[in-house]
Amino acid sequence: MLARFGGQEALFAVKCFAAAMLAYYLSLRIGLTRPFWAVATSYIVAQPLAGAVLSKAVFRVLGTVLGAAAAVVLVPHLVNAPELLVLGLALWLGLCLYISLLDRTPRSYVFLLAGYTASIIGFPSVQTPDAIFTTAALRVQEITIGILCGSVIHGLILPQTVTAKLLERIDAILADAERWSRDSLAGAADRTLDRDRRRLALDINELHQLSIHLPFDTARLLPRVRTLRALQAELSMLLPLASAVDDRITELLRSSEAPRPEAMVLIEDIREWLRVPPPPAERQTTADHLIARARALEPPVAEPLIWRDALRLSLLARLAELIDAHRHARDLRDQMNSPSRAPVSPGIPALLARSTRRPLHQDHGFALRAAFGTVVAILLGCTFWIGTAWPDGAAGVLLAGVCCALFGSSDDPAPAIRTFFYGTAIGTVISAVYAFAIFPRVTDFVTLAAVLAPTAIAAGVYLYRPRSMLLVLGGIIGGLGTMGLDDHYSSTFDTFLNGAIAQLLGAFFASISVGLFQTIGADTSARRLIRAGWRELAERATEPGKPDAQGWVARMLDRIGLLAPRLAQQGEDPGKPLLDALVDLRIGVSVGELRQLRLEGNPQEAAAITPVLDGVGAHYRALRPDRPAPPEPDLLADVDAAMAVMAHREAPDRRRAGVLALTSLRRNLFPAAPAYGLAA
Repeated sequence: MLARFGGQEALFAVKCFAAAMLAYYLSLRIGLTRPFWAVATSYIVAQPLAGAVLSKAVFRVLGTVLGAAAAVVLVPHLVNAPELLVLGLALWLGLCLYISLLDRTPRSYVFLLAGYTASIIGFPSVQTPDAIFTTAALRVQEITIGILCGSVIHGLILPQTVTAKLLERIDAILADAERWSRDSLAGAADRTLDRDRRRLALDINELHQLSIHLPFDTARLLPRVRTLRALQAELSMLLPLASAVDDRITELLRSSEAPRPEAMVLIEDIREWLRVPPPPAERQTTADHLIARARALEPPVAEPLIWRDALRLSLLARLAELIDAHRHARDLRDQMNSPSRAPVSPGIPALLARSTRRPLHQDHGFALRAAFGTVVAILLGCTFWIGTAWPDGAAGVLLAGVCCALFGSSDDPAPAIRTFFYGTAIGTVISAVYAFAIFPRVTDFVTLAAVLAPTAIAAGVYLYRPRSMLLVLGGIIGGLGTMGLDDHYSSTFDTFLNGAIAQLLGAFFASISVGLFQTIGADTSARRLIRAGWRELAERATEPGKPDAQGWVARMLDRIGLLAPRLAQQGEDPGKPLLDALVDLRIGVSVGELRQLRLEGNPQEAAAITPVLDGVGAHYRALRPDRPAPPEPDLLADVDAAMAVMAHREAPDRRRAGVLALTSLRRNLFPAAPAYGLAA
């Protein structure tokens, strides 16, 4: 009801204002000289979800202390060599930005805050290096008070919990996954189904971001992060399994080799099982029964191997795995909602035992480029500041560094920084009205809070909305920075004008510098993501040792989640590139299965599998996004030769596993190739 009439926005805005006034009051009572940092910080840390506020508060406090320590170390030792001091602060910010871009979780705030806090403290202290420790201590206190006040107000007063949001999203994701799994089994392949399946990658990324905040949430019953990681692993497997089942059904129908009538009945029963999920007490029994029926219908693996039987085997095996993944996902959802840690089903302990931290895609080249652009922006800004001997130039330099750091994760940070610049300009105009028309008539704290309330609450409403958040943040920082909201909340015209010009020039200079050094564009970024997947797949095919299936699936789904919005920015249909990425995902799973078979097999099996893996590695190593090429025909011959060898194995389980992996690899690499027997 609150959300329908904008009540959530209003509540958020009132809590932002209350946190800001509490931070300002405490700063004044303690005797801090620049309490506007506490007020601004309380708005910067504001989040609708309580757990997100509290987790980011911890990360921000750690980053603030680390950045202050860096400034205390750098400034006294290098103050007599301004060039080295500027270089040291710039390199520190660049290093922190580089590390934060590789982390890509809310934990990155530790490094991000450490980077620009050193600039906030270090650059203005150049003229008074002997007071650096006092300045650092004051800034840390002011920023920490703002963080704590924001955390207390948003986290404890009518909080919106991460747990409620998380469980709501999980229910929606499971319902969507079960719906498009039913549609896949019905052979209803259309663009809407493809789009819904690809959206799972974005949903899993969202769950991962929420899981970082879960330990800090204020809900009475907190789900375990380990359970959520296990759920993410099961959801990650749904995409390759469902798309594999869809492919096998389509291929059997295309070749006029429909699944057997018993298999069609099984498929309809699975669709009904997904449409009306049974209660937890019956879930295990019904799932086991469906899996047993699928295994009983599998055709025998024998030489000569018939391609139709290989396809039917692959279909039924992937169906059984799909049932298992859906059952596990439902069990883990029930476990998250359980008030006890006792397992809700017999399979829960094994699922939790194999859950690991979810690895994400890392782009070292992009992180280095962003860090280099930030360092160059700081150096050029300091050159202008030192060359003009402008006393307030430090404010512009530190704001330029803050902008480069905050928006450095974007492919094109310039539009975001320009929005921030416009917000700074608007905030400066509002600040002038307050500083010279309103504040001279204010005589006490209560009156100050009353005159700030309308503007501050309106800012909180628009801060709640993602579309206007950057504009409001620019206005808050620009307005509070020039308003004179210090221990005596007054401002002279010279101070106001110098501060306003410095902030506007800092934001403007940041937008120019990132356009020159940090902009790569959505198209280039998309190609980098595609090449990263190909490069890892090539390495995965040729490296020795035990394969990491969950890590591969997690990184590829992360790349798909990053790829989708970049393709949408180009105004093109993302279907084909994302469909290709899903094919690469399935190929990587098959490659992992073949590596495991080679690891456990005899020399004859290894001799048959190794050329296949080497051929896959060579194919993906040679691929270029602008010159896509089909795999070499020799690779098809190697796959068929390996399939013949594996079909001759004495152990039934190894025959089955080898034919399954090679059938999947053949279908994904050579979808238009003749049937196995005909090709041979």
